[in-house]
Amino acid sequence: MSSAKASNKASAYVDSNRERFLGELDAYLRIPSISTLPEHRGDVERAAEFVAAGLRAAGLENVGIIATAKHPLVYADWLHAPGKPTVLFYGHYDVQPPDPIESWNSPPFEPTLRDGNLYARGSADDKGQMYMHVKAVETLLAVHGKLPVNVKFIVEGEEEVGGASIAKYVVENPEKLKGDVALVSDTALYAEGIPTLCIGLRGLVYLEVEASGPMRDLHSGLYGGAAPNAVFGLVELLSKLKNAEGAIQIPGIYDGVAPPAPAEKRSWESLPFSESEFLEKEVGSTQLTGEPGFSVLERIWARPTLEVHGIAGGFTGPGAKTVIPAKATAKVSIRLVPNQDVDRVVAAFREFVEANTPEGIRTEVRVLSASPGLMVNPDHPAIRVAATAFADILGRPTVFVRSGGSIPIVGDFATHLGIPTVLMGFGLPDDGLHSPNEKYRLENYYLGIKTVAHFLEQYGA
Repeated sequence: MSSAKASNKASAYVDSNRERFLGELDAYLRIPSISTLPEHRGDVERAAEFVAAGLRAAGLENVGIIATAKHPLVYADWLHAPGKPTVLFYGHYDVQPPDPIESWNSPPFEPTLRDGNLYARGSADDKGQMYMHVKAVETLLAVHGKLPVNVKFIVEGEEEVGGASIAKYVVENPEKLKGDVALVSDTALYAEGIPTLCIGLRGLVYLEVEASGPMRDLHSGLYGGAAPNAVFGLVELLSKLKNAEGAIQIPGIYDGVAPPAPAEKRSWESLPFSESEFLEKEVGSTQLTGEPGFSVLERIWARPTLEVHGIAGGFTGPGAKTVIPAKATAKVSIRLVPNQDVDRVVAAFREFVEANTPEGIRTEVRVLSASPGLMVNPDHPAIRVAATAFADILGRPTVFVRSGGSIPIVGDFATHLGIPTVLMGFGLPDDGLHSPNEKYRLENYYLGIKTVAHFLEQYGA
């Protein structure tokens, strides 16, 4: 059978099962598998069981739930295509907390279809995208009775809290996970209808900075003017990390940062990007900020950035309480681009904090996670096949972009398994990941199933 006929048959199977596929995704999204909250541990385990059941029903073999120090992994495989490549599928079933609940237009764990979008926490990140893989394999087994390649699945429940368990598992089980290429759908189309492969990711160093002042909270009337204030000291320290133009002030932070190649930069300039639309529809502030001399796409894809995510300390309740806080904590992250050394960046941050801690304040830096940025070779055979398959289904040429986000497992696959990753996502830029009213374009769910199935057919050929 020709690949075109095979794809048509697979496409017809998806179309005839749209309602069932949606029903399964609906049930999956109703599980509040919030990995960061201990009270949802049972829900996280239910989500792992749901994934395992879905893999079995699709026709995968050796399905197992693997206990870890925290949340379980789910493994499955189908290895009956001798001489054909092996594709390692990765995804995650855990989700972010839905807060603030009052900002949702419909309950976050009651999937709601509006204007062609499925609104629910985890719909785009990553349950809807990860479940496409399961349905693509089901589709090919249903229409052919076999797969054109060998496949393995590894699905985790800690992506939103650092992914420590899967990182350890990859290091300890390279033979079990061995393959020719990994496939991850945890990214987005550049814009609706534009097939997009991500070939670059920023790394992430996530830090906690604690500032301590007096031995206990003090009365500001009795001690104000003499006692150091931990919140104020922390704010003073944080304000020195970047200048008013947005350039990071940590010495050495830009060491190893290479500009995008001229051809890559030219391709970005050809994308249908509107700075004014980006400001209005995606950011929603009065103006954009960042390093001068770089385009918006360069700033979010190819430059290191530093952000403060939250500050806790002192009194913030209703009414008044005149205390000088004894402690304050800030969550800080640094996004790294390829070629930056993670250990050197962490060391430079620690040195900066030590050198700039205000008088009377003591600071402690804790590293919560750290992973490097990376690039994928666009000329790898699997990437070329993926680009063609993507273009076949969406009907226009595939574009290559980078992502400002981080997917640490991609680096683990490259380092410990020696394989590249095809980053084939079907989200959209305005899907609201980690925000209220997260959504996933329902048609992209079905297109994703068809595209992944077509990629497997073409890669096997």
